[in-house]
Amino acid sequence: MMATNETAAAGAPAGAPSGLPSGSWRSFSDAAALAEALADHLAAIARAAVQSRGRGTLVLSGGSSPVRAFERLGLRADVPWPRVTLTLSDERWVPVDDAASNEAMLRRTLAPALAAGATLVGLKSGGDCPAAGVPETNRRLLDLDRPFDLLLLGMGEDGHTASLFPGGQGLAEGLAPVTGRSVAAVVPAIPGPARISMTLPTLLEAREIVLLITGAAKRRVLEQALQPGPVEEMPVRAVLRQTRVPLTVWWTP
Repeated sequence: MMATNETAAAGAPAGAPSGLPSGSWRSFSDAAALAEALADHLAAIARAAVQSRGRGTLVLSGGSSPVRAFERLGLRADVPWPRVTLTLSDERWVPVDDAASNEAMLRRTLAPALAAGATLVGLKSGGDCPAAGVPETNRRLLDLDRPFDLLLLGMGEDGHTASLFPGGQGLAEGLAPVTGRSVAAVVPAIPGPARISMTLPTLLEAREIVLLITGAAKRRVLEQALQPGPVEEMPVRAVLRQTRVPLTVWWTP
């Protein structure tokens, strides 16, 4: 049942973009409404996983869009946090206390959950570059229960998702159907630090995917990504086109 706050703001298009399967679009009036609903959803997934399988694993995204949802999620005392593992879809190769670190953002926003016993598995490991750290990060992720109970992804205005960037070094490995590794070293074709990212096969080892986007510009990017074209030009297409894992796009103007 759709929540009462799932209505678009005046003048904003609420309907699903053409090309999305029926039922895979949720629009919200504003960022606060989306954050509250997403926190509710993540908490419900974690509780259900623990109840049915004894443990839950959530793969979360970095960036600014999910911050408010994570802050609300961390306060959910009804989640059995000692039985929940949190990890990331991708990470910048910076110290874990750096302001640009996705792990640092999770430790800040989800501090109450971590204090209550949740486990956080970061992707930044030893080595002076992602390629050097891949073996250790891969070992960490192999210990996680799969399929993941939920994968939360974002999308950039260039059509990247996780750290699978168009034109970036490591993109071919990241998109390859078989790699033997859970993660790939990535150097984006944009300024900024090198990164490590879950590969596409690893990302798709999930029971559910939520793709979180905000703003009119990213809606236009999504509409473009739903059109025919090479996956390499807009890597998010690889997630949108797969049919194995149920996917829902969450959007607010």
